[in-house]
Amino acid sequence: MNALSQAHRAYSAATSTTRTTRGTEYEAVARITTRMKTAYEKGPTGFTALAEALHDNRKLWNIFAVDVADAGNTLPKDLKARLFYLAEFTNHHTSKVLARKASVAPLLEVNTAIMRGLRSGTT
Repeated sequence: MNALSQAHRAYSAATSTTRTTRGTEYEAVARITTRMKTAYEKGPTGFTALAEALHDNRKLWNIFAVDVADAGNTLPKDLKARLFYLAEFTNHHTSKVLARKASVAPLLEVNTAIMRGLRSGTT
Protein backbone atom coordinates (compact mmCIF):
# COMPACT_ATOMS: atom_id res chain seq x y z
CA MET A 1 0.00 0.00 0.00
CA ASN A 2 1.50 3.33 -1.03
CA ALA A 3 1.43 6.60 0.88
CA LEU A 4 -1.35 8.07 -1.25
CA SER A 5 -3.73 5.17 -0.60
CA GLN A 6 -2.85 5.23 3.11
CA ALA A 7 -3.67 8.94 3.27
CA HIS A 8 -6.92 8.37 1.41
CA ARG A 9 -7.94 5.66 3.88
CA ALA A 10 -7.01 7.81 6.88
CA TYR A 11 -9.08 10.77 5.75
CA SER A 12 -11.96 8.97 4.08
CA ALA A 13 -13.65 8.36 7.43
CA ALA A 14 -13.58 12.09 8.12
CA THR A 15 -15.42 12.83 4.87
CA SER A 16 -18.08 10.16 5.30
CA THR A 17 -21.65 11.13 6.09
CA THR A 18 -22.53 11.45 9.75
CA ARG A 19 -25.02 8.74 10.67
CA THR A 20 -27.74 8.96 13.24
CA THR A 21 -28.31 6.18 15.72
CA ARG A 22 -31.47 5.28 13.80
CA GLY A 23 -29.49 5.18 10.55
CA THR A 24 -26.83 2.97 12.10
CA GLU A 25 -29.49 0.61 13.45
CA TYR A 26 -31.15 0.48 10.03
CA GLU A 27 -27.85 -0.34 8.32
CA ALA A 28 -27.11 -3.15 10.78
CA VAL A 29 -30.56 -4.71 10.45
CA ALA A 30 -30.55 -4.33 6.66
CA ARG A 31 -27.11 -5.89 6.27
CA ILE A 32 -27.98 -8.90 8.42
CA THR A 33 -31.40 -9.32 6.82
CA THR A 34 -29.83 -9.35 3.36
CA ARG A 35 -27.32 -11.96 4.48
CA MET A 36 -30.06 -14.16 5.96
CA LYS A 37 -32.22 -13.89 2.84
CA THR A 38 -29.35 -14.58 0.46
CA ALA A 39 -28.23 -17.63 2.42
CA TYR A 40 -31.79 -18.92 2.77
CA GLU A 41 -32.37 -18.64 -0.97
CA LYS A 42 -29.36 -20.91 -1.59
CA GLY A 43 -31.18 -23.74 0.13
CA PRO A 44 -29.20 -26.47 1.90
CA THR A 45 -25.91 -25.27 0.40
CA GLY A 46 -26.34 -21.91 2.12
CA PHE A 47 -26.96 -23.30 5.61
CA THR A 48 -23.52 -22.40 6.97
CA ALA A 49 -23.88 -18.81 5.78
CA LEU A 50 -27.43 -18.76 7.14
CA ALA A 51 -26.23 -19.98 10.54
CA GLU A 52 -23.60 -17.21 10.62
CA ALA A 53 -26.16 -14.56 9.67
CA LEU A 54 -28.62 -15.93 12.25
CA HIS A 55 -25.93 -15.74 14.91
CA ASP A 56 -25.26 -12.09 14.04
CA ASN A 57 -29.00 -11.37 13.99
CA ARG A 58 -29.38 -12.94 17.42
CA LYS A 59 -26.50 -10.81 18.74
CA LEU A 60 -28.08 -7.67 17.29
CA TRP A 61 -31.44 -8.44 18.88
CA ASN A 62 -29.69 -9.11 22.21
CA ILE A 63 -28.18 -5.63 21.95
CA PHE A 64 -31.64 -4.21 21.27
CA ALA A 65 -33.05 -6.08 24.30
CA VAL A 66 -30.34 -4.76 26.60
CA ASP A 67 -30.88 -1.25 25.26
CA VAL A 68 -34.65 -1.21 25.78
CA ALA A 69 -34.25 -2.72 29.26
CA ASP A 70 -31.90 0.08 30.28
CA ALA A 71 -33.49 2.53 32.71
CA GLY A 72 -32.15 5.45 30.67
CA ASN A 73 -33.93 4.38 27.49
CA THR A 74 -36.47 7.09 26.65
CA LEU A 75 -38.67 5.10 24.26
CA PRO A 76 -42.31 4.76 25.34
CA LYS A 77 -42.87 1.88 27.74
CA ASP A 78 -45.19 -0.04 25.39
CA LEU A 79 -42.72 0.23 22.50
CA LYS A 80 -39.90 -1.00 24.73
CA ALA A 81 -42.04 -3.97 25.76
CA ARG A 82 -42.85 -4.83 22.14
CA LEU A 83 -39.19 -4.61 21.11
CA PHE A 84 -38.16 -6.77 24.04
CA TYR A 85 -40.79 -9.34 23.04
CA LEU A 86 -39.44 -9.34 19.48
CA ALA A 87 -35.94 -9.92 20.83
CA GLU A 88 -37.21 -12.91 22.82
CA PHE A 89 -39.12 -14.22 19.79
CA THR A 90 -36.04 -13.82 17.59
CA ASN A 91 -33.89 -15.74 20.05
CA HIS A 92 -36.39 -18.58 20.37
CA HIS A 93 -37.23 -18.82 16.66
CA THR A 94 -33.56 -18.72 15.68
CA SER A 95 -33.02 -21.89 17.70
CA LYS A 96 -35.80 -23.57 15.73
CA VAL A 97 -34.33 -22.46 12.40
CA LEU A 98 -30.89 -23.72 13.37
CA ALA A 99 -32.44 -27.05 14.34
CA ARG A 100 -34.09 -27.07 10.89
CA LYS A 101 -37.53 -27.16 12.51
CA ALA A 102 -38.75 -23.76 11.27
CA SER A 103 -38.42 -21.35 8.40
CA VAL A 104 -36.35 -18.20 8.51
CA ALA A 105 -39.26 -16.26 6.94
CA PRO A 106 -40.70 -14.91 10.25
CA LEU A 107 -37.29 -13.52 11.20
CA LEU A 108 -37.00 -11.82 7.82
CA GLU A 109 -40.49 -10.35 8.31
CA VAL A 110 -39.64 -9.02 11.78
CA ASN A 111 -36.42 -7.42 10.56
CA THR A 112 -38.17 -5.92 7.52
CA ALA A 113 -40.87 -4.42 9.75
CA ILE A 114 -38.19 -2.94 12.01
CA MET A 115 -36.41 -1.45 8.99
CA ARG A 116 -39.69 0.14 7.83
CA GLY A 117 -40.14 1.61 11.29
CA LEU A 118 -36.61 2.94 11.41
CA ARG A 119 -37.02 4.52 7.97
CA SER A 120 -40.35 6.15 8.81
CA GLY A 121 -39.24 7.42 12.19
CA THR A 122 -41.34 5.07 14.31
CA THR A 123 -40.46 1.52 15.24
